[in-house]
Amino acid sequence: MTQRLPFDEKTARDLISLTGAEPRMLVQILRVFVENFGFVNDDMIRLLASELNLSRAEVHGVVSFYHDFRTSPPGQHVVKICQAEACQAMGSRALTDHAKQSLGIDMHATTEDGAVTLEPVYCLGNCACSPAVMINDNVYGKVDANTFDTLISKHAGQTS
Repeated sequence: MTQRLPFDEKTARDLISLTGAEPRMLVQILRVFVENFGFVNDDMIRLLASELNLSRAEVHGVVSFYHDFRTSPPGQHVVKICQAEACQAMGSRALTDHAKQSLGIDMHATTEDGAVTLEPVYCLGNCACSPAVMINDNVYGKVDANTFDTLISKHAGQTS
């Protein structure tokens, strides 16, 4: 997983400036924030609203609409399990239940040690190899409980 920068206002202002400090660039700036800081918190929302001449409600609305814009730091590894129809038909519900039990967390949560964040996703474009899982930026197909455990052990050094 990419090393994240600690949030500081100067770095954030520089990123806003480099991306384009215009309201129409909000989604792109948010992507840059998540890429660099890992999340978008209230301080960042206030800064963006001020820099882009938007209300905090407008910025928060965009942050809360898109699933990739999280408001708290993610774990070291982000695990996304596809919840779309093709993956559901091939067992993603059971896989999701296994993942939650194995990791001891629910969706949108992070393990106590900060190693893994578990999130739903609604298509990974890997329908022919359902159920699909993404760990960090790697997509895996035909994942069952055993494969999941192996992948988690490989990526996050955890065992179930």
